[in-house]
Amino acid sequence: MKLGKILVPLDGSSLAEAVLPKAVELAESSGARLLLLRAAEARVIPGADATEAQVKVVTEAEDYLAQVGDRLAALGVKDVETSVWYGPAAYAIVEAARLHKVDLIAMTTHGRSGLGRFILGSVAESVLRGTTTPILLIRVAEAPVHPPVEKGEARPWAPSQAWRP
Repeated sequence: MKLGKILVPLDGSSLAEAVLPKAVELAESSGARLLLLRAAEARVIPGADATEAQVKVVTEAEDYLAQVGDRLAALGVKDVETSVWYGPAAYAIVEAARLHKVDLIAMTTHGRSGLGRFILGSVAESVLRGTTTPILLIRVAEAPVHPPVEKGEARPWAPSQAWRP
């Protein structure tokens, strides 16, 4: 796959940044540009003026992405662009991928399941359902591992069982 632009959504956490080494490796091997994205959304109490809070979260997001960009530049990564979007993370990722015509979205997952996933949602799953852009999803070592809930047996498919026209 020829990669021209790789979108890397970051939320300020070390978990999200865990995708950076793989994204940098892919970008360097294919000559792709990295687009670092941060979605920002202010939480404001009803009736309060939201403008100041909105400006603050966007400024913090810009500063954060600039720091990440500087760290990558210090490692010799040259082709990096940053973009802050205001709004929910999954929507921002899907729309940024579409607008910037990215070839790959590289992101991490928390690995939540069950009630945690139900309550907190899954940005990765929402992005997967919202785009046709290929996604590289990295599950970091700290993410909890849960075996599949389905019971049964799995085995390699034997060539004699393969479908033939």
